[in-house]
Amino acid sequence: MKRLYRLAGVCAFLLGGALTASAAPSPQAGAAKAAAAKDSACTSCHDSTSPKKIFAMYQTRHGNKADSRTPGCVNCHGDSEKHIKDPGTATDVVFGAKSKHVSSAEDRNASCLKCHESSVLPRANWVGSQHQSRGVACSDCHNIHAPDQKVMNKATQAETCFTCHKAQRAQTRRVSSHPLAVTGLGTTAKMACSDCHNPHGSTGPTLLLKNTVNETCFTCHAEKRGPFLWEHSPVVDSCTNCHTPHGSANAPLLKTRAPYLCQDCHSGDHGNQVNSGSNLANGNVTTVNGTQQPGAAAPRAQLGARACLNCHVLIHGSNHPAGAKFQR
Repeated sequence: MKRLYRLAGVCAFLLGGALTASAAPSPQAGAAKAAAAKDSACTSCHDSTSPKKIFAMYQTRHGNKADSRTPGCVNCHGDSEKHIKDPGTATDVVFGAKSKHVSSAEDRNASCLKCHESSVLPRANWVGSQHQSRGVACSDCHNIHAPDQKVMNKATQAETCFTCHKAQRAQTRRVSSHPLAVTGLGTTAKMACSDCHNPHGSTGPTLLLKNTVNETCFTCHAEKRGPFLWEHSPVVDSCTNCHTPHGSANAPLLKTRAPYLCQDCHSGDHGNQVNSGSNLANGNVTTVNGTQQPGAAAPRAQLGARACLNCHVLIHGSNHPAGAKFQR
């Protein structure tokens, strides 16, 4: 009997210790509780009735109080004691408002980079990038309090980019363009601007993800990568020698249609004979000073569906032993 009582006492001791350990708050829970307490001073005024939907932030990662890394209002905006005493006094950092109190882009970015600066993540090249040097702030693209950020959604990302990049918006509305979602045209987004560009900075030109234009294009157009036995020089140099990436009136994204595009480089006799109006079949000259004559035979290659590409089909490069002219 004594042995049974002793065993029961040991079990009760162990069970009580386990209950005590489980009841003790974890460091993460304590940090979350402290952040929530700081927020309560702000949300007592900036509540669900506020014109700005501040409460929506608690549906985002920035409002997840179960995560010890979650910031509070003061972590981003600064100390609010002065603002509480006098609501007309702005907080240290104001990210967006219709008043004159909006902080500079440098101050807003510094507040974000306290947590989001890294030598590994895609923001490693932010300092010195085109966006940073031109005064773009994180909050110009990101709506921190919104659970559904347009810039993070492939279907709506282009809308955010086009608020500044209006020339590119116009180009995407041409007949040949990449499959971005364009407002008003009912297109479905199969890609986003960030599939080619890194808005937070890049080691390549024009904020491209890769170091060169061709490397970026080859991530999708792998069949054009090569290496080829016979290489076409402008293709090796840059895809943009012939193509315009955001949109063109000529398919497939060509800067101008063939044969005029080809004649930018190939201006020799072969181009003149085939493309510029000499009817060699019957010996008649169909042009005078480059002008088409009435009743003369039309230039043959210009009327062909693919012009120069009717014969030179492998224009990006060929691996055929007889493919020096990119015909096979």
